[in-house]
Formats: sequence, C-alpha cells, structure tokens
Amino acid sequence: MPSAKIAPSMLASDFAHLAAEAKRVVKNGADWLHLDVMDGHFVPNITLGAPIIASLRPHTDAYFDCHMMVADPARWIEDIAKAGGQMYCFHLEATDDPLSVIDKIHKAGMQAGVAIKPDTPAEAVMGPVAEAADMILVMSVEPGFGGQKFMPQCMPKVETLRKKYPNKDIEVDGGVSMSTIDQSADAGANVIVAGTGIFKAEDPSDVISTFREKVNTAQQKFAAAANQ
Repeated sequence: MPSAKIAPSMLASDFAHLAAEAKRVVKNGADWLHLDVMDGHFVPNITLGAPIIASLRPHTDAYFDCHMMVADPARWIEDIAKAGGQMYCFHLEATDDPLSVIDKIHKAGMQAGVAIKPDTPAEAVMGPVAEAADMILVMSVEPGFGGQKFMPQCMPKVETLRKKYPNKDIEVDGGVSMSTIDQSADAGANVIVAGTGIFKAEDPSDVISTFREKVNTAQQKFAAAANQ
C-alpha cells in the first residue's frame, strides 16, 4: 500500500524567504517539497530553475519533487540532478519519446514521474510508460499558475490509475485544500500537492496531518478491496 506523501508546493511560498519557508513546512510535517519548474514555453509562465534548487538544497533534507513544466524535458535532466532534485516529473504531452526520457532520468540517479494535463486521458500514460515511471501525476488544474480551482472531473483518471497500478505513487496537483482533499484521497491519490492550502493556512501542521490521515485511510480501503 503506497503511503501518504504530503508535498507543499513552493510556488505558494514567499520566494524572498525560500529556505525559511521550506523549513517551516517540513517542521509542520511535510514529506516532500514540490518544486515547479516552468520555462515560459510549455506553460505561459517562468518560475525557478536549477540554480535556485541548488541554492535551496543545503537548507533542507526534504525530498525534492521537481515538476518540470518544460517544452524539452530531456534537456534539463542533468542540471536538475546536479542541483539536488530527486523526482524529475515531466509532462507526457511534452515529448514523443517518454520512455527515453524516463531512462535518462533513471541514469541520472533520480526517480521519474510522468504528468498528464486535465484533458489528457489516463489511457495515454497507461502501459509501458506508467510501468517504467516511479510516479504518475494527474493535474487537477491547467499547469502554469498557482491558486486555480480544483477540477473534480479529473478524479476518475486517478481512480482508473489506482486500480490499474495499486502499488504506484499517484500524485494530484492543483487546487487541493481541506475542502477537496476527500475527493483526491478517495480517488486513490497518495501524493498530495498543495500550495495555498498549506502555505496560507492558519495551522499548516493540522492541514498536513489531516491530509495524511485521509490519504492513508483511503489507501487502506483500496488495499482491502484489492485483496478480496
């Protein structure tokens, strides 16, 4: 049974105090830090890149979940690996040869994630790609900007993937909050990305612990159903 992994999105943090913000959410129970890398081509926005990730790396031992919203995912693998990235999650829509990208990521010493946009069906990633990947990310907003509204219509894809790959890390990213965590957890996601839902919360530790409890409870139900 995949365990809950709560990954605050640093996109919602105070960039002027990135190290302090990272330490704050880790102290409050975060498992991973979700780092959104945008190149202004695949998505209409530009955020942090390898130099900033490398600058943050000495300040925390947290697992770096790098969400690569870039037009040429193979190009940045070595840079992110050298910067201290541990999960390199690229978009299926950004390459014609995802298996080659996954292989390069693994050879660089990182885990490989494959992300799909809201309009991309789950079937597009199923098969050899999903089997080779360490994680599948289902976007519950359009990639490129934080603070968007959760899209519940994406959750059937999560459920389909969880039933097909019961032991795989499946991540949901976009609009996850205390009001939408049940939908994400009940669909089968075990890796939860949340930006404003954690960073702007009055009590981030309560949000993170609640997310974890709901995910682990749902995963137990999936495991029980799979064993029947």
